Amino acid sequence: MDHSLREAARQWTLAVPAVSAFISSLVRDFQDRDDILQETAVAVLHSYDRYDPARPFVAWAMGIARLQTLSHLRKKGADKLVFDSAAVDAIATAIAQDSAMDARLEYLHDCARRLDPDATELCRLRYTLDLKPAAIAERLGQSANTVAKALQRVRDRLRDCIEHKASALEANP
Repeated sequence: MDHSLREAARQWTLAVPAVSAFISSLVRDFQDRDDILQETAVAVLHSYDRYDPARPFVAWAMGIARLQTLSHLRKKGADKLVFDSAAVDAIATAIAQDSAMDARLEYLHDCARRLDPDATELCRLRYTLDLKPAAIAERLGQSANTVAKALQRVRDRLRDCIEHKASALEANP
């Protein structure tokens, strides 16, 4: 298998949940949904050489899924769609954004697991127990300012880690 086909298969595998959700939002019959998803997979693989890696793959794949869905529904005689094309585009955009957020949440979980125990405890107190910096400071015997600055440093480390993971994935897909 050449590199391009391997990369297309990898990208498609990551995009399937979002593309499937998009198709499911437009088509009720599960057999038709499966058919459209398969037709979309074939179309994605056949046209992968036209994909611009500077753009999000999921959004590109959903554009193909949109065309495949409309084509499939026309073939089945279902010209009267429940959604107009603006609504279909809005659904595709929302699902693509949700997919990107899912990836960033995975990065956040991975980055949070790498925090030292003190930073993890600060995060637990602030975000799990929903304590304000003053209450955390009281528990830890520190000033509220010290806790607020420590929390800011933890957030900065997490943001940097997430951005590093995202840029590394874009650089080495």
